[in-house]
Amino acid sequence: MPRVTVEAEVRPTESVEKVKKAVQNFFAGDLLVLEVREGWFVVRGVSDSIESLRALRDRARAEGIEPALRSYLVKNRRGNTTSLMLHKQAAYVGRISLIDTPKESPLGPITITIEGDDLDQSIDYLTSS
Repeated sequence: MPRVTVEAEVRPTESVEKVKKAVQNFFAGDLLVLEVREGWFVVRGVSDSIESLRALRDRARAEGIEPALRSYLVKNRRGNTTSLMLHKQAAYVGRISLIDTPKESPLGPITITIEGDDLDQSIDYLTSS
């Protein structure tokens, strides 16, 4: 069974609710808002189902970017774990913008990590037409 973790920083100039919306556009699990230090928060969600990323899969299909999504997931694979980063502002408006480094998203990325024994099955779920 895969474990999906989604995380996004809430910068001091951002609204916690807007960051939650950006995450919820692609993740259908429960979210916690954690204060990591005074004035700095993180929105974090954890799920034991790859289905929690159904919206990500559906949007990737709608945008025709399944090959790019697969490429990122394979490139970032380390053993039984893979991850990808989404541009937070694009996610807020429901668009997928895959990024390579946190610097590409000025307010920080949304980071999605998937881990599990059958990672290939999870990657196929997210990227197969």
